[in-house]
Amino acid sequence: MTAAASVTNKLDEMGRPAWIVVMIIGFIVFWPLGLAVLAYLLWSGRMGCHARGSDRFERKMQRMHEKMDRMRARMTGKDWWEGSPSSGNAAFDEYKAETLKRLEEEQDAFHDFLEQLRMSKDRAEFDQFMSQRRGKDTASPDDRPRERPEA
Repeated sequence: MTAAASVTNKLDEMGRPAWIVVMIIGFIVFWPLGLAVLAYLLWSGRMGCHARGSDRFERKMQRMHEKMDRMRARMTGKDWWEGSPSSGNAAFDEYKAETLKRLEEEQDAFHDFLEQLRMSKDRAEFDQFMSQRRGKDTASPDDRPRERPEA
């Protein structure tokens, strides 16, 4: 075994604090030496940041994907609330289902009303435009404003 390997093994036995001390001493003595120790620690994974952090990130991403899949499964169709868990009270669950169904029907009726309102407003604006346009087409040349000759 080489001297560098024995020093590395000895520092690994002491743990991260020993590596941090060596890095700081390296910066104090000659800054490129400290930078080299830092690069070695990051590259070799001795600080343990990458391996542990990526596992944690992977677990969080997996949990988020599972939650999104559950949410998508519940929201298929209009009856998304039926996938919600029971409260344990059958009467309340029945009341909740009836109320949500009634609210959905009222929402649909309101959207229909808004659509009819938009259509009637558009129709009124279009009729007004057409009547103004017909009025301009039937106006005689004498009714039109005359341009003043420039002086």
